[in-house]
Formats: sequence, C-alpha cells, structure tokens
Amino acid sequence: MAASPRGQLGASNVRLFKDRAARWGVTFGGGLVLIALLLIFFYLLYVVEPIFRGVDIEQQQSFAIPGQGETVAMGMEEQSEIGYRFDNLGGLSFFALKQKPGTDWQPGQVLLQQQVAEQPTAFAATQPQNKRYVYAVADGKARVIEPKFRTQFNNGRRLTTPVVDFANDGELYQVDPQGRQLQQIAYEYDGDSSLFAAVTSDNVVVVNYLQATKSFLTGAVELKAKVNELPTTGKVDNVVVTPDLRQVFVRQGNRFAVYDVSRTGSVSERQVLNVDKRRYGAITSMQLLAGASSVLFGHDQGLITQWFEVAGENGRQYQYIREFKAGNSAITGLVAEYYRRTFYALNSDGQVGVFHTTSQADLYLAKPEQLHAEQLVIDPRANTLLMQSGNQLHSFKLDNEHPEVSWSGVWQEVWYEGYPEPQYVWQSTSGSDDFEPKFSLVPISFGTIKAAAYAMLFAVPIGLAAAVYTAYFMSPGVRKVVKPTVEIMEALPTVILGFLAGLWLAPLIETYLPGIVATLILIPTSIILMALISSNLPKAWRSKFTDGSAALVLIPVVLLAGWLSFELSPWIESTFFGGNVREYITNELGITFDQRNSLVVGIAMGFAVIPTIFSIAEDAVFSVPKHLSNGSLALGATTWQTLTKVVLLTASPGIFSAVMMGLGRAVGETMIVLMATGNTPIMDWNIFEGMRTLSANIAVEMPESEVGSSHYRILFLAAFVLFIFTFAFNTVAELVRQRLRDKYSSM
Repeated sequence: MAASPRGQLGASNVRLFKDRAARWGVTFGGGLVLIALLLIFFYLLYVVEPIFRGVDIEQQQSFAIPGQGETVAMGMEEQSEIGYRFDNLGGLSFFALKQKPGTDWQPGQVLLQQQVAEQPTAFAATQPQNKRYVYAVADGKARVIEPKFRTQFNNGRRLTTPVVDFANDGELYQVDPQGRQLQQIAYEYDGDSSLFAAVTSDNVVVVNYLQATKSFLTGAVELKAKVNELPTTGKVDNVVVTPDLRQVFVRQGNRFAVYDVSRTGSVSERQVLNVDKRRYGAITSMQLLAGASSVLFGHDQGLITQWFEVAGENGRQYQYIREFKAGNSAITGLVAEYYRRTFYALNSDGQVGVFHTTSQADLYLAKPEQLHAEQLVIDPRANTLLMQSGNQLHSFKLDNEHPEVSWSGVWQEVWYEGYPEPQYVWQSTSGSDDFEPKFSLVPISFGTIKAAAYAMLFAVPIGLAAAVYTAYFMSPGVRKVVKPTVEIMEALPTVILGFLAGLWLAPLIETYLPGIVATLILIPTSIILMALISSNLPKAWRSKFTDGSAALVLIPVVLLAGWLSFELSPWIESTFFGGNVREYITNELGITFDQRNSLVVGIAMGFAVIPTIFSIAEDAVFSVPKHLSNGSLALGATTWQTLTKVVLLTASPGIFSAVMMGLGRAVGETMIVLMATGNTPIMDWNIFEGMRTLSANIAVEMPESEVGSSHYRILFLAAFVLFIFTFAFNTVAELVRQRLRDKYSSM
C-alpha cells in the first residue's frame, strides 16, 4: 500500500530538519575550531609582543642637587628610594628619591651627609655590582668607601637607613709606596684581594696588588702588597681594572694597552691596540660592560665601539666587534647596567642613548623632557634613571624590560663575548648574574626540521609502501587484521616510545651499529631474493597461496636477515673498524658520535609517524574507484602498470595529505625528542649527533622561566614559530591536495 502524501511530506520535513541540523552542527563545530586557532594565534602574539617594544622614560621627581662641589659619581639602592652622591671635595650625601609612607621624606631631602675623604686628588668607582668607591688622597694613599643600606621592618613597614662603611677598617691604603700624588686611580675587589692602578704626578702607572693571606696559626687575614710600575710617555686618559683582578687597561688618546696581572701580582704587557682615529674618531670616554668582558669606547663623532677578546694566532686579543651611533656629537659619558649588556651614552648635545650590545639594538636616543643630560646612573634593577642637568637632579621611571631580544638577534648570527666568530647560539640561562643570554631561535628551529627530516626518511617509505600493498595487493581477510593493528600503534604514548628509544634503542644502536647498517643491505636483498625464488616456483605451489597471503612467508625471512645482521656486527666491527666503530667514526672520519643521536630519533619518531601516514594513504588508495583499475586491466595493462599509472595518480591527493600530516606530527613531537636525544641546540646534519627542537625546548625550559621575563616570552615566540610551521605545512598540503584532486578527478 502506498504511503499517503501527508506521511511522505512529514518524512521529508523530518529529513530536511535533520539535514539542516547536521549542516548547522558541522558549521558551528568548524567555526569553533577556527575561533580556537585564532585565539591561540592572538594569545601567542599578545605574550610575545612586549619583547619588541622600545624604551619608555617617564619623569617622576626633580629637586636641587644635595651637597657641595661637583658630582663625580651617583648611585641608588635597590628599591630606588634612596640615592647618594659623591662630590669632588670628598663628600658623600644620601638623599630621598621619593616620598615614602610612614616617613617625612621629601624628594631631595638629605638623609645623611658625611665627609669621607680630605682633599682628594682623584676618584673612581668599581663595576656597579661591587658598589665600592675610592678617593685618592695625599701621600699616594687611597680610601675605599662602600655605601650600604640597612633594612628593618616596623609594624609591617620596611624602613631603609643609609650607612657609610669603610674598607680596611677605615684605614687608608698605601697605593704608591713612594708617596707620590695620584692623579688618576682605579680599584676593584673580589671579596678577598684588591687591585689598585693609579697614575702618579710623574706619569707612572702604579699597579698595587693586595693579596689576602690567612694566617695558619691565628686565622687573621693579612694583605700582602705586590707593587709594579708601568712607565708611560704622555698623558694617561684612563686607567681601568677588571673585577676579576686579572687585567689593567691604560688608555692614552687612541692607544689602548692591556696588561695581565698574575695571581702573584706580577704584571706583563699583553697587547697594545691603536684604535683607528680616521675610521672611528678620537676616543673621548671608556667603560666596561657588565661582566667586564667587553670594553666600550665613546668617540668624538657620536660613535660607540665595542671590543672584546677573541682567540687568534697570538692568543686572546681585543678586537673590534660592533658599533652604535648616539648622535653626531662627542660622547661624554658611558654607563653600564649592573647585570645586562645594556649601556647608556651621553653626548655633548645633552642627549641620552640606550643600547644593548648582544641584540645590537638602538633602543632610545633623545633628550628626556628636553633636559640637557650631564650625568646619569641606573639603579640595580634597571627601573629608575637618575640624571643630573645643571644644578638639578631628575629621576625617571625606566621601562626597558626586554633589551636583550631583537629580531636580528633572534634570526641572525651574533658575535657573543668569548666566541671566535658570529654564531647561532641558544643558551638561555647560566649560574652567573651577569651572564650574556643567547636567544637565537635558529638552532632549535633547525633541530625541529632535522628531527622531522630523519623521522620522515624512515617513516615515509615504510608507511607508503605498507599502505599501497595493504590497499591494493593484500587479501580482504588479511587487510581486516593488518590495518587495525597498524592504526592501534598510533595510540601508543610517545613517552613510552621515547623511554624505549633513550634507554634501550640508543645503547643497542651504539653496540650494534655495523649490524644496523647491514640490515639496510641484507633485508632488502633477502626480500628480492625471495621474490625471485617465488616467481620460479611451480604454478601449483604458487596457487596454494591466496592473494596477499604470500607476504606472510617474508616474516621469517626478514627476521632471519635481521638476526644475521646482528650476529655479523662484531665481526664487521673488528674486521673493518679496528674493533671499535665509534672511535673509528670519531677519530678517523672526524665525525662526532653521541649515543642519543638523530638515528635513534628518526627510528623512534618514525614508529610514531608511520601509523598516521599508513592510515590516510591506505584509505586513499583503497578508495580509488574499482572501475578505473578494472578498466585498465581490461585494456591489457598489468597489475603494476595499473597501480603506477592509474591508482597512485588518482590517490595522489590523499597520499600527499598523508605525508604532510605525518610531517606535521613529526614537527610537533616533544617527548621522543626530549628523551631520545642529548637535547643540545647544535646546527649540524650529522646523523650521529642530536638536536634540540622547538617543542622539546619549550617543555624543558618553560617550568624554570620567570613569568613575564625575556626568557619566558622568547619561549612563547618559539611556540609561535612552531605554530606557524605546522600551519604553513598544513596550508601547503591542502593547496597541493586540492590541485592534485582537480587534476586527476576527471580520470
């Protein structure tokens, strides 16, 4: 009995509703996926964006200069609440920088004032982190002062009190035993010993090394002096001592002399450097960077050059590295930050320039609030800038959170201190506060590509060959077992694969490396040999094997070939490689060999990627319409010709998608790379060395990074690069897949 028109109409409406609901559901779900991708994209940009901001300087307070005389040095305590000033008359003044709750402090109010030296003839400051200052006084003597701050808490409020401390229990140091007047002085202290370098009135450079020795009987610490004199001709413009007490620098015009100081106090000339006046201009100022590995020279045309030691034929020698430009007038002062490679330059036009050497960044150049800058100092946290202009002091809030990161520093070669040449280096942390961070993403991006390349080299041939055979040649009964089994492999946790690769596979490959290489020869040879044998078997024998089941015969053959390869490994090693293939590779071939290397990663990641490639490619080949292959066979083509000329071409969009999906999986893999390699960020295609990938780097370093720091944000930049990598791969894959589908859809 035919259905009523009303019933048919009702069924049609229900079907239409279901179709619309399904369409809306799929559209909504796809929209959510796109929104999620956009949210990830913009959140990564949100976290990364601050590292590329410029410097912001905002004025806070202005007040008259406390104390008397001319300013020779200034400083601030860590909280930027109290500043201090040394004058050329030997006075030290502590003053408030801001109002503070619970006190009657006013900006510029003198909190403590003390005469610390009488009739000084010279003055110098140590590197900022040592926070000591020295006045040269009469009879070749010197007094060392250390401003300190005592912190107490009263009713939950922190109260900071300035204190003046004198080194050597307040006693004067006899820098020049002959008692000559000191016209210039330099001083550094390493916690025990001290090193003075001073220029006397007769132009002699006196180097006095005070070595701390502890009495075995009394335990008292005594200073044993070792004095050296360095005769000079002409005026000495600068004398500088390094904080490690190992070098003394003497500058006379554009002549820069470097002297080594031994642990016994002996002084020897290492290098005399004549800075090219025509190229760089006359030197007008000099400053050590944080860490004291680099020397900065300011020149009379606004140029600032950086020099540090580089190993060469004559040992380690100072040489020109890079330059910065701070206007067109003479550089009158250079100030280095406490810990970062950021420095501040003053020129005769009153401008302030902010630069970072490692990132090669010109961060700021202007007159803050149109004030003519004469002197400035930075607080230990680099948050506050104190500047003298005329008879006024001005404090500024300084926003310069990420000077060590720049686009060129991330993607170009950088010449780091102590390195022989510019290199791509990733080294984000160290045990030293004045460490020079190295944030090049090139080594870990290269490591990502290297790991993916070796994984695909292993996975693509096996995955595609298995997919084609399973879909086209294998019998339906065997296919129903093989395909789900391979797809189940994709469910294996990669941490298990990484664990097995690092603890089992890596030592196995190191021990049986000749056998591993032998398998690449014996297994294919044995398969081809079995194919030849099977083709010559009687037809009655071959007919006993159903389609596809003949491949099962290869299982024992492959296992036997693999076993034979491992059994032959010791013999191959002793016969051709002197009994130790690792030493042969390292010493004879000059190739570095690490136990956890790219070969291990390629095999382990290959097993993780093979199921992805196999599943998609197998579906693509199996889905080729049967009328195409049947038509080809009917026209007289062989099975192999039909496969290569018809089936693979029709399935090529799906096969390409399978390869690209596998590549995306390999690029984003974390745990296998993390556990199966040395995780060293090197740039070398050597298969016997490891690598560090973007994903593994994020997994290792994110837990130890400070939230909001440059390290933290650069890791998010690495995540953004990884996101772009996978997005680009997938986009290219989709475009190529669409083009291939359009090309072969008419078949």
